[in-house]
Amino acid sequence: MFRSLRLFNYRVWFAGALVSNIGGWMQATAQDWVVLTQLTDNDATAMGITMALQFGPPLLLVGATGWVADRFDRRKLLMITQTALMALAVAIGLLLLAGLMTLPMMFAFALAFGVANAFDAPARQAFVTDVVARENAANAVALNSASFNAARMIGPALGGILIVLVGTGWVFLINAGTFLAMLVALACIRVRELVPRVRATGAARLSEGFRYVARRPDLLVIFTMVFLLGAFGMNFPIFASTMAIEFGQGADGYGLLSSILAIGSLAGALLAARRDRARMRVVMIAAGGFGVFSLISALMPTYPLYAAALVFVGFCTVTMLTTANGYVQTTTDPTLRGRVLALYMAVIMGATPIGAPIVGWVADAWGPRAAIGVGAAAGILACAIGVTWLLASGRVHRIADRRFALTVDETRPLPVITPEEFSDEVAAVTSPVPIPDAAARRRTRVRARVAASARSRRTRG
Repeated sequence: MFRSLRLFNYRVWFAGALVSNIGGWMQATAQDWVVLTQLTDNDATAMGITMALQFGPPLLLVGATGWVADRFDRRKLLMITQTALMALAVAIGLLLLAGLMTLPMMFAFALAFGVANAFDAPARQAFVTDVVARENAANAVALNSASFNAARMIGPALGGILIVLVGTGWVFLINAGTFLAMLVALACIRVRELVPRVRATGAARLSEGFRYVARRPDLLVIFTMVFLLGAFGMNFPIFASTMAIEFGQGADGYGLLSSILAIGSLAGALLAARRDRARMRVVMIAAGGFGVFSLISALMPTYPLYAAALVFVGFCTVTMLTTANGYVQTTTDPTLRGRVLALYMAVIMGATPIGAPIVGWVADAWGPRAAIGVGAAAGILACAIGVTWLLASGRVHRIADRRFALTVDETRPLPVITPEEFSDEVAAVTSPVPIPDAAARRRTRVRARVAASARSRRTRG
């Protein structure tokens, strides 16, 4: 489960990320509470707009952020983005302490956070494969998720308590201090021990990530499922804050809900770390489980019962996201990994601007339970899409000696062209001068495969 922690660089990265993530969850709790109670009168729509502004830039800037993550030194890039995020947290904290913060200003800061995170997220996700070798990548991704959700257990509850004790402004300033942990970790990493990687060059190759994903039906299904949950299901700040108010709770009660959600999330991440590889069927089952348990949580009549249901919601959410992330990382061509992960992060974070305002409006119009129901429907639909693809792809087979037993073949080769064929095709498309021999080389490779297959059959005969 913890095999990646044997590496010095990963241990340093893990520790720095844990401290920084705790501060990040404290700040997220404070920001949601400021918008909902200090800058508005329990306006869930304003909260949805804030989330849309914060998570919109990854979608709009996806081409540039993915190319930057593949082209430049990710360690140095992360030092720049983490410094920018720290400066924004300091500015918000000082404005809140001075009593100068307004809702339009908070919208502007949310947008600035979104731009910085648009460059930070794909670089941070892809940096994992710079720290550990490919065979440990799925384990490292799962442990990253465990760190994130361990922080989610501590950060929101601690943030809610600090809001009551010292106020929201100080929470932002404390979070600014936690960014130093990540900066120190990045400075302490042994650069010579990082995994060498091939850097893509040339601005004309920005669109390769889109073309690569378009050639991978399995990735298209993953991205669609993640989009549905990201847009309508993972609006936990709206769900938890409005449900806390409905149950008569304050900021500490809201923070506690977020921490309880993280208990299940941490369990899901640790179980994902035990698996030898990421599997599509786990993503589908977790999406369906998210829909079912979200619906159950919406029906809970009391605060303790609602909190208990969130444990299972968190478990299914992180199981799905961690497995999907690991699947994308471990099955993607290394030279395109940054751009593909930028698309993946854009789908998750960029879906929020579409879904959060809608979910916030539903919460205002019909109550938080109806809004949670929208998220539950999204999870069930995502599961249905995944199952439909699995059946259509021919990966489900009946076991011959058992009448009603089925098996899923996940060893079947993916329907994707090889990296060499992909490179030839991209070169033919993006080059200003047509390359006449690209198709000829492809035909030569096909003929060589056919000849080799024929020789193999003759040998066996």
